[in-house]
Amino acid sequence: MNEPLHRSLGLTDEEAEAIEKLLNRPPNHLELAMYAVMWSEHCSYKSSRLHLRRLPTEAPWVLVGPGENAGVVDVGDGIAAAIRIESHNHPSAIEPYQGAATGVGGILRDIFTMGARPIAVMDSLRFGRPEDPRSRWIAEGVVSGISGYGNAVGVPTVGGETVFDETYSGNPLVNVLCLGLMPADRLVLGQASGEGNLAVLLGASTGRDGIGGVSVLASASFGDEEEEAEKRPSVQVGDPFEEKRLIEACLALLDAGLVVGIQDLGGAGLTCATSETASRGGVGMDVDVAAVPRREPGMAPFEVLTSESQERMLAIVAPDGLDDVLAICDRWDVQASVVGRVTGGGQLRVRDGSSGPSIPASAGRSPVPAFDGPVLGELPAASLHEEAPLYDRPRRRPSDWEAARADTAGNLPPPADVGTDLLSLLSDPSWIYRQYDHMLFCNTVFGPGGDATVLRLKHPASGADTGRGLALTTDGNHHWCAVDPRTGTAMTVAEAVLNLACVGARPLALVNCLNFGNPEHPEVMWQFSEAVDGMAEACEAFGIPVVGGNVSLYNESNGHNIDPTPVIGLLGVIDSLTRVPPGLAWSDGDRVIVLGEGAPELSGSRWAASTAGHKRGRLPELDYEKHRRVAGLVAGLVADDRLSAVHDVSSGGLGVALAEMAVVSDVGFRGARIHDHAELFSEAPSRVVAAVDPELLPEVEEAAAASGVAVTRIGLATGGRFAIKGLLDLELAAIADRWRSPMSGSEDQAQ
Repeated sequence: MNEPLHRSLGLTDEEAEAIEKLLNRPPNHLELAMYAVMWSEHCSYKSSRLHLRRLPTEAPWVLVGPGENAGVVDVGDGIAAAIRIESHNHPSAIEPYQGAATGVGGILRDIFTMGARPIAVMDSLRFGRPEDPRSRWIAEGVVSGISGYGNAVGVPTVGGETVFDETYSGNPLVNVLCLGLMPADRLVLGQASGEGNLAVLLGASTGRDGIGGVSVLASASFGDEEEEAEKRPSVQVGDPFEEKRLIEACLALLDAGLVVGIQDLGGAGLTCATSETASRGGVGMDVDVAAVPRREPGMAPFEVLTSESQERMLAIVAPDGLDDVLAICDRWDVQASVVGRVTGGGQLRVRDGSSGPSIPASAGRSPVPAFDGPVLGELPAASLHEEAPLYDRPRRRPSDWEAARADTAGNLPPPADVGTDLLSLLSDPSWIYRQYDHMLFCNTVFGPGGDATVLRLKHPASGADTGRGLALTTDGNHHWCAVDPRTGTAMTVAEAVLNLACVGARPLALVNCLNFGNPEHPEVMWQFSEAVDGMAEACEAFGIPVVGGNVSLYNESNGHNIDPTPVIGLLGVIDSLTRVPPGLAWSDGDRVIVLGEGAPELSGSRWAASTAGHKRGRLPELDYEKHRRVAGLVAGLVADDRLSAVHDVSSGGLGVALAEMAVVSDVGFRGARIHDHAELFSEAPSRVVAAVDPELLPEVEEAAAASGVAVTRIGLATGGRFAIKGLLDLELAAIADRWRSPMSGSEDQAQ
């Protein structure tokens, strides 16, 4: 027996019944397809909206919070910053290059649809172990896709992080963040208004690539290669050169004041853009499906309405400004077609004007549809956008939760050779970021390879340097969150705060990408809810608003859910950017100290997971007040130029932080006061390694005492060996060789 149509489109029986009640009649095929894409997890957040409401989203500097295409904050000097992070996990599992490339294209459109020029991209990538051929193929394809699109479109990729771990085998995570700047008075929202105004489709022609991508892929699990091959047509195909022209045309339209509202066509394509702009504006819209330019013959109306072909925008313009809109689009060689008209009443009507008359816009210009063709579908715009189901899915803590918390990593046997274990945790991410152009616009002061990226803050209108800076970081740690999703997420936020402090920045706004397994599994929904609460608690403690985010569910392959992986993107401000931050490279003769202190707890550490597969126990305690003091001290010392080098202690613990600093500087380390492997590999928060000129050490210690921050002298930067008394003694060259081996099998490669 054939499967019912609504099920084949990803709708449940209950959802199909709800649609009939909304319409007071059975939906036709077109209408059902439109509901299927808009009520998907990707577009509707039907399993997560209930929990996301608990996040703090307001602050005096927040101009636009969650719910729009991007969050927008006031960064001073009449400048607003738009920031967004999105996932393209499932498309990248099927077609790595195009999945990642179109992820970049989509996040760029989220930014310039707000009126901002994109100035920087960051990525957060996770793959299966590199010795697995398929995982390696996915990793190489994703990195090539990001570099190929970002470099060609002319927006720098300025940093990120990369992780290799068995939990992502078959289900990679490809999260991409974008930052843009604009004059604060140019902010434009994605809403339609003004009855009689026109909806103009800008950019590429519509094809069959990406049809139903949000419903076909967003709830998919992976593992069957034949099924994956069948899903490849649901992956969009990107054209960065078309995107570049589209960026310039849209910004020119905004500068000219010709746009009432604007929305990108990403997930759910034209259905999403038309219904969301109408719903947000409290209006309706007539859409002529025949007026949509197509690059493939014989496309059915539902294909046109749900296609996710890339490089397209929908602009709402007044009729008397249409000629000027078309002229600007001609100048940038961007196709522009009137496909819709704003109406009253709140109904979204899809019409077929293929045989009907059209009204000339003016001599020599494209015609405007009459919008009087037969109605193919009619439904309330708000029912697609605002009335999607809201699920409070069952949540259940793991049955062995208490037993797992009692099984600490402290019970693991000590390593036979501490040096060998340290080497196994090292890897160099430069094979990734060397494929990215991170110096486009010449704004990048401190690029990939450090704790955070630093960009000059220039006025987007004049290009004038404000003398201030912006800092960006992306962070995630699935080891922590597998042990305790609430505390692990809070620690991830705390790590991001400390990363910004290491470049002298204070946090301003947070975006998140919440990557979890199948929400129909109660333990997964418990993980999700706990992670949201951990993020909310940390953001409240640090005074950071959450201005946007993305939820990616159904991340599973062969029946196995990924470890919970919330990814944090954090934007910070440097109030006076007078010098390049110190970075990781110390100088021969520097004294090496640790600012802050923490218990030698190994639960949740990379060492425990990589050497014994241990993901149990209790995470180290996170004291928010202590963390604020450490971050404030470090940011101040960086601003005052008192540190030769600085690096936060996080994934891999003190051992990895010290080894990375030694390799980057090509100067060895002679240490003491690190007594055992637990102290070396513990990932207890609120700690920073700093290298200090001996003459400045008393001043640094005095500042730490005044801030209530503990200081521990642990060694000297010198020579060609990496040695810790009573624990290990390695040649620096051996560490460098291991660290510089691309995809050597180490798990984390923070860019």
